[in-house]
This record gives sequence, C-alpha cells and structure tokens, in this order.
Amino acid sequence: MDYEITKVKARQVLDSRANPTVEAEVTLRCGAVGRGIVPSGASTGAYEVLELRDNGQEYGGKSVRKAIKNIEEEIAPMLLGQDATRQAALDSQMIALDGTPNKSRLGANGILGCSMAIAHAAANAKKEPLYRYLGGCNAKVLPLPMIQIIGGGAHAVNSIDIQDFLAIPLSAQSFEAGIEMIVNVYNGTKGVFARRGKPLSIADEGGFWPTDFSCNEEGLELLTEGIREAGYLPGRDIGIALDIAASEFYDSEKKVYQLKLEGKELTTPEFVDLLCRWEEKYAIVSMEDCCSEYDWEGHQLVTEKLGRKIQIIGDDLFTTNMKRIKTGAEKKACNSVLIKMNQIGTITETMDAIEYTKNIGYLPVISARSGETEDATIVHLAIATNAGQLKVGSVARSERAAKWNEGIRMEEQLGEMGIYPSADIFNRLRDRR
Repeated sequence: MDYEITKVKARQVLDSRANPTVEAEVTLRCGAVGRGIVPSGASTGAYEVLELRDNGQEYGGKSVRKAIKNIEEEIAPMLLGQDATRQAALDSQMIALDGTPNKSRLGANGILGCSMAIAHAAANAKKEPLYRYLGGCNAKVLPLPMIQIIGGGAHAVNSIDIQDFLAIPLSAQSFEAGIEMIVNVYNGTKGVFARRGKPLSIADEGGFWPTDFSCNEEGLELLTEGIREAGYLPGRDIGIALDIAASEFYDSEKKVYQLKLEGKELTTPEFVDLLCRWEEKYAIVSMEDCCSEYDWEGHQLVTEKLGRKIQIIGDDLFTTNMKRIKTGAEKKACNSVLIKMNQIGTITETMDAIEYTKNIGYLPVISARSGETEDATIVHLAIATNAGQLKVGSVARSERAAKWNEGIRMEEQLGEMGIYPSADIFNRLRDRR
C-alpha cells in the first residue's frame, strides 16, 4: 500500500523566538515524506489545548523532549502501518490515545506535529499541493492578508497595552498586489517612525516596536500617517485592524480594563465606548479580542455596537473550539473567529472549526502565532477551506515572509481558477440580518 505509514520521527527544532518546538516527520511506503513544525503563542487563551514543555534545565525549561518521547513511544506505534490518507480517522485515534479534554497527556504540540506531517506526506504521495489534497477541486480562494505594522502587548514586552496594529489592503485586485501595498505601508510607517525619532526595532512578529508611545492611540495615529506616506487613502485603499488582546490587561476580580500606558481603569461599557470612538475616528475595518475571554457581556456589547459596521473577531474567547464558537453565536458575541491550529491540536479539528464558523455566518480568519517557523501549512489551510483571510504577522522576518511568499506561489499556481475576494469579503458581515 503506497500510503502506508512506515516511519514516524520527531525532533526538537527552534521557532522564531528561539524557543524549542516539535517537528514531526512521517514517511510512507512509496517514499513520500511529510513534515510539520508546531508554532507557539505568547498571548494564549485560557481555553487552548496544552502545549507540553519539560520545565527542566534545558532551554530554561522550555524544551519539548516529553512531547517528542510521547510521539516516539505512543503515537508512532499506533500510526505505523496505517493509511496516511485517512486524516480524520488518524487524528481521532490520536485524540483518543491522549484521553484528556485538552490533550495534556501527550501534548497538543506532539499530536499537532504528527497531524500536520501526515497531511503533508499524503499530499506529497499524491503529488498534489497540500491545499488541493485537503480542499479538493473547489480549493481556490486566495486569502485577504492582515499584516502587522506595529507590534505591542505581549509581542513587545507590554510596551503598550494594545497588541497589534495591522493593515489590510482593500483596493488590491490580487494577493500579490495586496502584499505589495502592505510593504509600501510598512516602509511608509518606517519613515514616520524615523521622522519622529523613534527607534526602528521590531517586535516578535516583525512589526515596529512601540517605543516611547504617549498613549495607545498613538499607534493608530502613526499607522494612519504611514498609510498616507505610502500614497494610499485610509479606508479606501488600506484598512486598519486591531488585535486588542484585552485579556492581557483585564482584572477579572475588579472587572476593569487597566490601560497602563494611560494610567486608567475602565469598566466594560467605558472600554467599549473607547473602541467605538477609535472606530469612528480611524479607518478601522477589524478588531480582535475587544474584551477579555471572561467578559462575555463585553463581547456582546461591542458586537451590538459595531458588528454591522466592522469585523469583530474572537480569539481567546473561542480558541478554535466549536463548542465555544457555538456559544458565541448563541450569545451574539463577535461575527468572526480567529483560527489557530495549535489552539485545538489537529488538522481535522481545525478544518471542522472553519466549516462550522462559515456555516453560522461568521468569517474565519486563519492565523499564525508569535512563535513561528518556516512551516507554511496555514497558507494551504486557508486556500483549502476557502476561508478568505490570513493573519501571519508582519512582512519582515523570514518566518513571516515564508507564508506570504507561499501565498504568491499558490496564486500563480491557481492561475485563472484563483479567486481573490479583496474587501468584498466584509460585505457578508454588513449584509447580516
């Protein structure tokens, strides 16, 4: 049987923050090999599956030898001899073998690495790109890129409270043209930083480090100026997206949002009002994690106020978990879902979450993590599922460029069959009744 798994290997490699992570490698009888490298987040939700680390002396406790041992001693023996094209069945078997609700026994990083490697091996055996193997003949939508220009929050040692200031190309007619527009905005913002005497260091995801900001809103001001510097009109050519990552500065006991940069404590209604004022003042088309993962009322309130105007994404609130996404839909919280493979732990569960998100009328946004590698699986996942949006970080740093470059290659490969939704994708939110 050509697709029979004959070898499973795991190794410890490094991510973009110089932390260890798992790489799994699967070999099939036909000689095809697939590899998957697992990303890691800094701003993580409380309801994510467990990333297993050793907590010993190696790499300051962050080594992943336990997860690798679990692959070699438990997962590999189960996978050997099985058909790699049975992705859903193999993912289900790994979940059952772990036997915990959050994949804490074997480690979600170990399980996901194997899940990714199996998919790549099967695609390679069939001599198909991964997006075609996973998505079939209908995989054709190139994602609208959401790209970080300024990185704050946990991605910049909490220099400012807001985590990401991002740009989205609204007037581009192709994926490659959209990337070019954002590169121009990145360089335009670089010029603004230099003119204002701000250092040009970069944060975890490649965006500019927010040094000496007087307030969180200064990020919006600088990005808007950077858009104009690049020759674009904010709101027409380039939209602004924010990843608030509000869980990072929410005091769950006092039930207030503590904006350290301004020295303010805001109640949920006060904080939502602040976000509404920013939306009115700037060309914001998307906001993520507007409120804490523990503040359902806040998510409901911001969705009620802004959900027919802009994209409201749930990340920490949903953690790529269908049960939590279902609860969000019932509570009318958010209108979009951030999708991260390592929040849930297998290719199959990730694709199920994307399908469910689309079925309830929400928009899925496929996302990388702050600790990334050269692995470009998520680009193929976005195209395979026709998700329509991709958030990877900035255009700087090679682990980010690897994803954008893969998207450019896939657009070329799809040719006339490819569809690039551009800003029209947001019409689905405005048309909701």
